[in-house]
Amino acid sequence: MVSTISPEGEARQPVRPSARFMRARASRWIALGFGSGLSPRAPGTVGTLWAWLVFVAFDPLLSPVLWAVVLALAFAVGVPACERTARDLGVADHGAIVWDEVVAFWLVLLFVPAGWQSQLAAFVLFRFFDIVKPPPIRHYDAKLKGGFGVMLDDLLAALYTLFVFALFDAWVGGAPAG
Repeated sequence: MVSTISPEGEARQPVRPSARFMRARASRWIALGFGSGLSPRAPGTVGTLWAWLVFVAFDPLLSPVLWAVVLALAFAVGVPACERTARDLGVADHGAIVWDEVVAFWLVLLFVPAGWQSQLAAFVLFRFFDIVKPPPIRHYDAKLKGGFGVMLDDLLAALYTLFVFALFDAWVGGAPAG
């Protein structure tokens, strides 16, 4: 791992997150996606899968309006949680911080057609845009720092995903159904 600079201006090694690290603060639980970000491989993908499972579990219980409230609250709580956790980890946007993927993918799932096939297509597209970071996502990812910057690039990936679904719907006359 690359060393970083602490707020005091001292070089330090980034912290490797663990369950013990996560349990120390509620902000870490949130930012690390309730443990899904602790995956040693592809934590962003694991966090997105966790988001999908949570959505499937809660979607029958929540109306679209309540989902919108959940999304707004999750974003509002996520900005400071991701910022504080990033500071504690010593990396501006550590891979274990997956709350940004969780909130952004919930947004995607709220608007794509119901059914596993549409949701799977949304998952693949969202992960593609989140990993590749096409313009202007890469620009904002590099320029905006802090919790808002962490959250914004994934929201842009979510918007790209929804844009592809809208194009497909306009072209074919219906998104893939499940």
